[in-house]
Amino acid sequence: MPLNVYISDGRIVALKKTIEACDSTYDAEGNLVIPGIIDPHVHFSLDLGRYVSRDDFHTGSKAAAFGGVTTFLDFLDPSDSPRSLRETYDKRKKEASDACLDHKFHATLKSTDCDLKDYVMTMRDLKLDSLKVFTTYSESGRMSDRETIETLLGLQNHYPFLLLAHIENDAMITLDETYTHQDLPRSRPSESETSEALALAELVNRTHGELYMVHLSSGHTIERLKERFSGILNRRFHVESCPQYFTFSTKMLKNDQGRYFTFAPPLRSEKERTTLIGNIDSIGTIGTDHCAFNKADKHNERLIDMPLGIPGVEQAFDIMYARFGPSIIDKMTRNVAQKMRLPKKGRIKEGYDADLFIYEETDRTIDTFHNATDYNPYLNQPVKGHVKCTMSRGRFIMKDRTFLGGKGRLLNEEKSDH
Repeated sequence: MPLNVYISDGRIVALKKTIEACDSTYDAEGNLVIPGIIDPHVHFSLDLGRYVSRDDFHTGSKAAAFGGVTTFLDFLDPSDSPRSLRETYDKRKKEASDACLDHKFHATLKSTDCDLKDYVMTMRDLKLDSLKVFTTYSESGRMSDRETIETLLGLQNHYPFLLLAHIENDAMITLDETYTHQDLPRSRPSESETSEALALAELVNRTHGELYMVHLSSGHTIERLKERFSGILNRRFHVESCPQYFTFSTKMLKNDQGRYFTFAPPLRSEKERTTLIGNIDSIGTIGTDHCAFNKADKHNERLIDMPLGIPGVEQAFDIMYARFGPSIIDKMTRNVAQKMRLPKKGRIKEGYDADLFIYEETDRTIDTFHNATDYNPYLNQPVKGHVKCTMSRGRFIMKDRTFLGGKGRLLNEEKSDH
């Protein structure tokens, strides 16, 4: 419905059909005006030791702005004690100081024997209301065991926070030194995700806790969750998936260029991809798991020497809108805002932050990208339009495909209405 959006002091103050006096205007007639995308899952300046992801908070948020993103959530480095949690928070806050979009941090836990109540209380002191755990990566000390996860689910009853989980069954993962990028689906099989997701859903069901599954990769996994846990699916067991799993399948890994499509969990079979597409209604949110590397970073013969991750924060809406149309918008805006405790974001509504983007519908193929890498896996993909302008809190960050820049705010330190 055609409406005029009136903005003052970074907030939407009115939605009217009438034209009122104002200081400046932008004519978006003929285009879509959409709430700003909230990406719940990015990795900027991710330090893997041997490699650091190529997009820092400035280049990553710039690319995000070209994709209609107005808010993103990144992760603190994994920590194992209240003291190291504070250290990682201070470090990450400094690294993100030049982000041009609003942002928020998830705490990240690694294997620990610390008092988990003390850890959660430190999260509260730092205004961190989400915590990520891993059910794999035992080789790097990041894995949390089932007892730890159950304890955290119990602590939610007293200290509300959202528990996020990277879900793969560690015992089913094979880190064979002879594997190449073509062996990635064999190294991290689909069943490792499905079996672990079902086990954690059972744990959530039993403890009455709340858990958010990041980057679900397989249509088989979501179908099994629907069969066994429909009562808690996207109520207490939330599911996020990513554009790459709807777009590509394991056939992308079968030649030398396949190294540029390596990430974890990996691509799945064509059947699992089409099954995932058919179950889009059961996916609650869309994130990107943006973790960008250059081609040279991927040129290792052995899989274990290769950094896993691809860029995608800029192309996510284009890709998902082309496939699913307007029905995808809530999964990238309102639903994310609700799950990530961002009560003034995700909608074009009076009193909400003036975060929005203008989308021009036109058939095209993706031919440019703005992140810091020397390749992008989504080049040449057919889409249905492009982001023309992106506005954060009433200020254009990108206008008419020209980057203007901006200063993002750390939402963990905002007042409680954010």
